[in-house]
Amino acid sequence: MRFPVIKITATLTMLTAVLFYGGCGSSSGNGSSSSPLNSVRPFPEIAIAVSASGFSQPIHITHAGDGSGRTFIVEKAGRIKIIKNGAVLQTPFLDISQTVVSAGSEQGLFSIAFPPGYAAKGYFYVAYTAPSAVPNGATVVARYRITADPDIADPASGQIIISVDQPFANHNGGQVAFGPDGFLYVSLGDGGSGGDPFNNGQNLSVLLGKLLRLDVEANPAAAGYSTPASNPFVNTSGARGEIWAYGLRNPWRFSFDRLTGDLFIGDVGQATIEEIDFQTSASKGGENYGWNIMEGSACFQSASCNRTGLVLPVAEYDHAAGDCSVTGGMVYRGAEFNAMKGIYFFGDFCTGKIRAIKKNGTTFESSMLLDTNISITTFGEDEAGELYVADFIAGDVYRISAQ
Repeated sequence: MRFPVIKITATLTMLTAVLFYGGCGSSSGNGSSSSPLNSVRPFPEIAIAVSASGFSQPIHITHAGDGSGRTFIVEKAGRIKIIKNGAVLQTPFLDISQTVVSAGSEQGLFSIAFPPGYAAKGYFYVAYTAPSAVPNGATVVARYRITADPDIADPASGQIIISVDQPFANHNGGQVAFGPDGFLYVSLGDGGSGGDPFNNGQNLSVLLGKLLRLDVEANPAAAGYSTPASNPFVNTSGARGEIWAYGLRNPWRFSFDRLTGDLFIGDVGQATIEEIDFQTSASKGGENYGWNIMEGSACFQSASCNRTGLVLPVAEYDHAAGDCSVTGGMVYRGAEFNAMKGIYFFGDFCTGKIRAIKKNGTTFESSMLLDTNISITTFGEDEAGELYVADFIAGDVYRISAQ
């Protein structure tokens, strides 16, 4: 099926609202300077064109890495659809809409992750909100299996890996992704409301406000998980061993650079600053990204604060121009557009602006690349590494290209 091509282009402009900071006392080795960037190399002009349409509130895009060339689109209400040979298959890959709680604006089926060697395994992982004993449900990660038809999964095959109760309906996090180390990473928001009233982000005894690192492949026939012995807080008294990084407010989207293994986290701000956090592939974990001591690079609860040990964002922007919610993206590693290689693309849900950063030595450089009219909920890549972005309201998936 062919879709109409809609192109939106923009000339290169500098994103003057974005600041660049380094570790500020951290030993995690993110390699960033502690002073604002003074010069920026050129970034490419980009365009977006509709690649597929007809989705209902798309919020995640990914591939299976199995050589099939299929792209998987997650819909908030609880369905996952496949784009195969350029067409959207009519039968959903998975429909667990009867299991998923999606009434809240930040609830639903969040993401899907395929394990290494998926072609021979035939199972995958999803994250969603589900009913629980608490009124606002729980963030759940579960394993599902495919049927005899590789384009259809069995909705009755679910095995719960982990379930974390949510005190409020918002800030559920919701990304699941396998890292280069073969472990499953899970992002969890601080539990919601506003300002992190329970101080979950800084509390190592709870899982909320964290990035988790789980071993889910040791025994794929069983529910549950084990905690990798190399996790940073395994031997810390009173801390949860599952925690890989903390001090996060609502890490809605994170991704690993498929070439370097570096980790980028888009953490949604409170009311003033949106941020992109960074972790090198050499990290041993344990980074504290600051929430709720900091919102971005600014002290959150008072005019001054102790920043010792905090890892500040490599990019941030404020809400002065109507931006409101960062959507973390991905580093482009496709083959088609050389000008985009090595660039990390991200956006804002409210304004539709697509921004980019790239590493230059020990600093990050940035530009605002494209001002669109789409409601950006996610970026994603296909099996070839080409980059896409989803419009939550219109239900379109766009392909990003360099001009």
